[in-house]
Amino acid sequence: MKGIFGGALYLSLASSIWGGMYVVSKYALDTIPPFTLLFLRYLIASFLLGWICWLKKEELVPTRERGLIFQVGFVGYFLSIAAQFVGTKLSSAHMGAVITTLSPVFLSAFAVFILKEKITVRQVASIAIALAGVLVVVGMPGLQGEKSALAGNLFLLVAALFWGYYSVISRKVSAVYSPLQITTWGIVIATVLTFPCIFFELSEWSAGDLFTLPILLSVLYIGIISTALAFFSWNKGLALVPSHQAGLFFFLQPVVGTLLGWFFLHEHLSRSFFIGSLLIIAGVYYNMKQTATNE
Repeated sequence: MKGIFGGALYLSLASSIWGGMYVVSKYALDTIPPFTLLFLRYLIASFLLGWICWLKKEELVPTRERGLIFQVGFVGYFLSIAAQFVGTKLSSAHMGAVITTLSPVFLSAFAVFILKEKITVRQVASIAIALAGVLVVVGMPGLQGEKSALAGNLFLLVAALFWGYYSVISRKVSAVYSPLQITTWGIVIATVLTFPCIFFELSEWSAGDLFTLPILLSVLYIGIISTALAFFSWNKGLALVPSHQAGLFFFLQPVVGTLLGWFFLHEHLSRSFFIGSLLIIAGVYYNMKQTATNE
């Protein structure tokens, strides 16, 4: 029980950090292009996590399961995030919020086929309840303009698919390596893969802007808290919690994001937010209650 609820805390922390990241990143994205910001956040996180690995005398270069470690960085941290960036640009942030919440559904599907984890009717019901809550919070998108945004929606769907796959691979490789090692190596791989992208955005910003205090603090926060800490917490939680339970915590992101938007940006909280939030919490509780009873 201690492992399960410890994992729940790690997963909740990761989802809460990601849910609130848009409040901070909006300052940085007004100045720094998206893929350049992605590279900077990974670069900062790589140095920090690598230093912690060195202090803890953790193995700095993987000697086993190198293919799975590469997939964590390539599929999870590079392809999934890149597809989400492109999809949101071609479609909309609203559509992105809806489609990317399919990640837990894909996570559960991959867990069944790759990890051979059985899924119960109760777990399916929990995911459906939480997914319904997300749709209530963010609202169902209208049909206007969806034809022209088809490519963007497909990119967003691919992003959700890749995130679900990465999460299962991370859980699988956690039997061999610590969450700190998995996170560090995955982010280092993503840093290398993201580096060429910055050359396509050189004309879109001035490097001198990076050293203005609000931008610098935003980038450091995104790199240290939203990347190093959040990805480590997610991988740690995945190592402790069965996949079908772990995916549910992904649904907490829009709740936290909306709350922080209300607190910091004075955005309006509608009745649908409270109804949807209750559904999400009910879905998570319903599933975790079963786990606690079984233990």
